[in-house]
Amino acid sequence: MKLVTSIIICQLAGIIGSVFTMPAIGSWYAGLKKPSFNPPNWLFGPVWGLLYLLMGISLYLVWSKKELAGAKTALTFFAIQFLLNTLWSIIFFGLRLPLAAFLEILVLWLFILLTILKFFPLSKVAAYLLIPYLFWVSFASLLNFYIARLNF
Repeated sequence: MKLVTSIIICQLAGIIGSVFTMPAIGSWYAGLKKPSFNPPNWLFGPVWGLLYLLMGISLYLVWSKKELAGAKTALTFFAIQFLLNTLWSIIFFGLRLPLAAFLEILVLWLFILLTILKFFPLSKVAAYLLIPYLFWVSFASLLNFYIARLNF
């Protein structure tokens, strides 16, 4: 049951983010200048769906070891990065503030890295499952930077 709960919790970030993202895709976002390496819009949903699944499994692996020293701290870091993840969509798409979103995604990136480092002693697999997420957020940070630079 913890595994299913962990996956659902992580998928909620995508659902919340889509509330702010979907209305902006065809209007505001479509009108922005984007760099040549901007992926097609259809790619973001499947990538994020997979990343949220990996995050959910990772969360489960550490949550199931909550009795170990450091687990509470690791879960706290996970919760912070999770909130920052959700907040990014609100800032970028909801508030339409790419520069503020870029600054926020840098903090998100840092907390993903810290979460990986906190998860590693508890579950190496849990830490490794977050590495694709870190890579994608690295790419998203670069994309966010160029969108802010090209448009403002």
